[in-house]
Amino acid sequence: MLSKVSTYILCIAVLLGTLMGYISPALALAAGMVSGIFKIANDDFVQKSKKFQKLLLQLSVVGLGFGIHMQQAVEVGSNSFFITLITIVCTFIIAFAIGKILKSERITTILVASGTAICGGSAIAAVSPSLKADSSQTSISLAIVFLLNAIALFIFPYIGHYFGLDQSQFGTWSAIAIHDTSSVVGAAEVYGNEALNIATTTKLVRTLWIIPLVLIISFGSNSKERFAFPWFIFGFIGAMLISSYVPEAGQVSESIVWIARKALIFTLFLIGMQINIAQLKKLGFNILIVGITTWIVLGAISLFYVLNYL
Repeated sequence: MLSKVSTYILCIAVLLGTLMGYISPALALAAGMVSGIFKIANDDFVQKSKKFQKLLLQLSVVGLGFGIHMQQAVEVGSNSFFITLITIVCTFIIAFAIGKILKSERITTILVASGTAICGGSAIAAVSPSLKADSSQTSISLAIVFLLNAIALFIFPYIGHYFGLDQSQFGTWSAIAIHDTSSVVGAAEVYGNEALNIATTTKLVRTLWIIPLVLIISFGSNSKERFAFPWFIFGFIGAMLISSYVPEAGQVSESIVWIARKALIFTLFLIGMQINIAQLKKLGFNILIVGITTWIVLGAISLFYVLNYL
């Protein structure tokens, strides 16, 4: 294991490689995962970087908002409303059906379904208090979602090219079928600028479904717990408004978007460092099958939609 100073040097090297264009989103995530799984990075650094990683991701997403026009965002949001609703409902039905067949633990099944249906770790964190989930249930759900996120970041661009998806189609598909915002943006960034804009907007609109989901779960479990709403969405909207209606912001907006894209790649490296052997050992076979099957079906449904209706 590296010392804390050596780990800082490693991070600086990755950051410089990212800024110079040598490190792609997939490579950043892979490097982070290798550091985490093989315990190369300093444990204390990894633990303390969690909050910074979350903040950097949120700031990166807000920064990407400077590259999106409000009219485009409204159009994308309205076009994806019904497919978003349909896929969310289908995800929960499939997860509950498979969970019942395999007799997987109920709360963990709901957490995995929430993360798959809406926005990965953010959804899991939001609904956990209402379900009164313990740390083991939450960590297992996060580990499953994180593992599938990593796989999606690597394979989705290849699948998109195989099926000949254009920028709009891939942006929509990745936003629906990939769990976390970080991997959605990472995969779309590789595919192209238009795909990146559409994927980011669609994903954040999809994230708003956290609100009705938590309310339904809270009502069903009679819970009064507060939930963690992703407030950075309002920053993203504010950035779009500035970019759309403040002409003087043009040159500055381009620079902010460039910085945000580089920051996101570096964030993927930090996210990759969070996964470790202990997390992988916690993955129960039944709940892992629930997560994988639900994700594959969601990906297939949304791919069919973009191929035939976009």
